[in-house]
Amino acid sequence: MPDKPAPYPDLDALMAAALAQAQRAADAGEVPVGAVLAGPDGSILAAAHNTVEAERNPLRHAEMRVLEMVLADHDDKFLSGCTLAVTLEPCPMCMGALGHARVGRVVFGAYDPKSGGAVSGPRVASHLHAPVEVLGGIREEACAAVLRDFFRGLRA
Repeated sequence: MPDKPAPYPDLDALMAAALAQAQRAADAGEVPVGAVLAGPDGSILAAAHNTVEAERNPLRHAEMRVLEMVLADHDDKFLSGCTLAVTLEPCPMCMGALGHARVGRVVFGAYDPKSGGAVSGPRVASHLHAPVEVLGGIREEACAAVLRDFFRGLRA
């Protein structure tokens, strides 16, 4: 794969696919976070949502799952030409994994000032060996609304 991601893929379409995954998570009683990983040409290679509750495993974040899916069928351990789109700013664990996989670009919807690891909190993205381009706020309101509605439902 190329060292850098291709010019920006259709970020709105990628985030729409990630939002569909987030809704699947919400419908399953999971924290509604969805992610898709796009190849250098912008085509979606994998899509997933959180399965922490179903699998009773705190590592089953959407980002980790798409990495596992793509790397299982990939000839290289690095994904430098790829773009990850996720509905919520990745946590430090996921940001570290994305850096180790050398994903070229991470785009996210809703910021997570409390637990984010890309531009909020510990800002893991700025400490990675291989630089990861990070862009936040893509369809931010729609991504935040899915989370807000899910947690309102839990409190009701």
